Amino acid sequence: MSKNKKILVAMSGGVDSSVAAMILKNEGFNTAGVTMCFESRIDRTNGIRCLGADAVNNARKTCGYLGIPHYFIDYSRQFKEKIIKKFIGSYIKGKTPNPCIDCNRHLKFELLLNYAKNLGFDYFATGHYAKILENSSGFYLARAKDRQKDQSYFLYVIKRSELGFIKLPLGDYDKNTVRKIALEAGLPAAHKEESQDICFLDNDYRDFLLSLKPGCRNPGDIIDKEGNVLGRHRGVAFYTIGQRKGLGISSSEPLYVTDMDAGRNLIIAGSRNELKSRGLVAGDLNLLVDSMPSEATVKIRYQSAEVPCNIRQYKKSSKVLFDEAQEAVTPGQSAVFYKGDKILGGGIIKRRIK
Repeated sequence: MSKNKKILVAMSGGVDSSVAAMILKNEGFNTAGVTMCFESRIDRTNGIRCLGADAVNNARKTCGYLGIPHYFIDYSRQFKEKIIKKFIGSYIKGKTPNPCIDCNRHLKFELLLNYAKNLGFDYFATGHYAKILENSSGFYLARAKDRQKDQSYFLYVIKRSELGFIKLPLGDYDKNTVRKIALEAGLPAAHKEESQDICFLDNDYRDFLLSLKPGCRNPGDIIDKEGNVLGRHRGVAFYTIGQRKGLGISSSEPLYVTDMDAGRNLIIAGSRNELKSRGLVAGDLNLLVDSMPSEATVKIRYQSAEVPCNIRQYKKSSKVLFDEAQEAVTPGQSAVFYKGDKILGGGIIKRRIK
């Protein structure tokens, strides 16, 4: 089935995508690699510098080692329009974005996937830890074998119609095995450390915001739920739901950011109990099934555990009620729905239901 089929692998220069490319080549695919490059990291001494230069070089080395072609494509303009502008705008509106999900939605599984199609490739692949399986109803997205490394949360944005075009060769591997494969094969990326941070941030996102949008430093009041002024904040863009440190408020009990009102330039602080929500409303939905069940589990952050919930599906939104109240439901983050190992879809959290 794979013989003579052409597949383009998105390669970051890291161990996962390198092993993914090698696995596909060994399976008989006519394999090539592609790497995105964009300019958008701010260097305080040298200004804007290219993001992806190291990735391009590392991926090129791996492709040379494997004896496969390598392409790179500059998505600087699209990256700034689709990722950076939304990232900044979300924080200014008091929301906490997930740019990795936006990158998957707009760049990897839209622009890069279409690039593969336009070049005549039969499939597009990435080194994500997740599975695309097939049953009588068609293709569906499922969790990886390695539950700790599973990245299906980030992939709910893939269009259902594209699932059959995508290969995720690491879905049945755990991270240790992938590293071992790379070492035994002598891949150039075998000893490369895993990236943990957002690619365009050096350290604190606040520095990045200030470098591009100095006006986001807009002080205002911190109030409690009754409207009493507790202190002052530096600008809603510098805070996120659940934040405790950096409020600068003396109190007999720990206080957390429980809500934000960007329109009135207010931060609302309260007890940990006031962080709890009965549910949420999600929009910008991408569904991977014909219809959502009324009961499922949901993840409201990548690192959070799934929790049982009841879902009421509308045309453009989902109303989600948790079986048990959850802390720090954060507008701007994604709510992703599961039924067993199957990913049903997800959306952006618009507001919490108290």
